[in-house]
Amino acid sequence: MTGAERDEPRIQDLVYDWNEEAGDLARPSHAVEFDDETLRDGLQSPSVTDPTIDQKIEILHLMDGLGIHTANIGLPGAGPRAVADVTRLAREIADARLSIGANCAARTLAADIDPVVEIGQKTGVAIECCTFIGSSPIRQYTEGWDLDWIRKTSEDAVSYAVRQGAKVMYVTEDTTRARPEALEALYTTAIEAGASRICLADTVGHATPDGARNLVRWAKRLVEKTGADVKVDWHGHRDRGFGLANALAAMVAGADRVHGTALGIGERVGNTEMDLLLVNLVLLGWLERDLSSLPRYCRLVSEATGVPIPPNYPVVGEDAFRTGTGVHAAAVIKAARRGETWLADRVYSGVPAGLVGREQRIEIGHMCGKSNVIWWLESRGYPAEPALVDRIFDHAKRTDHVLSDEEIAALIAADPAPASR
Repeated sequence: MTGAERDEPRIQDLVYDWNEEAGDLARPSHAVEFDDETLRDGLQSPSVTDPTIDQKIEILHLMDGLGIHTANIGLPGAGPRAVADVTRLAREIADARLSIGANCAARTLAADIDPVVEIGQKTGVAIECCTFIGSSPIRQYTEGWDLDWIRKTSEDAVSYAVRQGAKVMYVTEDTTRARPEALEALYTTAIEAGASRICLADTVGHATPDGARNLVRWAKRLVEKTGADVKVDWHGHRDRGFGLANALAAMVAGADRVHGTALGIGERVGNTEMDLLLVNLVLLGWLERDLSSLPRYCRLVSEATGVPIPPNYPVVGEDAFRTGTGVHAAAVIKAARRGETWLADRVYSGVPAGLVGREQRIEIGHMCGKSNVIWWLESRGYPAEPALVDRIFDHAKRTDHVLSDEEIAALIAADPAPASR
């Protein structure tokens, strides 16, 4: 080992991580799985376009490449088109020998359960049946249901699906606003009827991280009391902006699987962001995963559904690793000039761009410094002659935006003493 290698600092020497001081954010002691709801719950957004089947297949492959364990591939009870798409996606899992598992949503009705079972038998893919029904008092009041009716309906549906040979996840909609005594009755009934998973659904994004943690711990105790080998899922929405935080809290509290969608698409303001969940788990050291295909996954979902990615969206947004601010850019440039790419990727970024196959970008605009201009020119093969640097810098300071490459090229070409490559 050379002296330089011995002296090179580690990231732990340069960054003090207060996140590790948070006692409630301790790494789960169990392996947590991920269920991608992009192709079902995500498509409930009123703003999306339903992707073509070819796009859905490509998205499914990207999910598989990211190591996502299961995907909800649709609700075949919705009609012939849904049946066709679910069947094709299940066949793709079988034919391409994908590692990802499949599940389908179903109301607590035999008419919804039957097509799930039939598609599984036709394709040879074991499709988990996710039967759902409302559980909260507000939903009961609105629908005119009573607890006995919900319980009997749930028991009939779960036992029916199990008799057909399906594994069942029993989902109580609006779990985070339901009374514990009602949930205990419903979950106990479902478990006794043969459900292998129960799902806690924050259907309207009501929960806070404390609420998610409390509910998951309560559910784990309930399952333990039954003595059954039943897993607990967390399904979150982000109406109050807590989707990602709630998913992390649920994991810490003992959830066995958490759900999410690409870019957080879904009904109203959407679901937990699967992409950001994976990034955070890797950064926390809770997960080892190659995330280089994550931007492609997000871009494809954006293109296929017609949902634009905001420029300031974390990690995959256009501005995630761009800076036009002089002081910030100067620090990145100093790190890069040291020949330490890892340092340049972290000095002004809480997420390393290289984690997802991207890189830091220095821009020229009204808030830039001359170092921005010099770096831009040199990184593209132009000599950073003082007169040219001043010309571009002065122009940038008079504008109200970041200059495009075309604008800068025009300034270079218009220079009285134009620089050549």
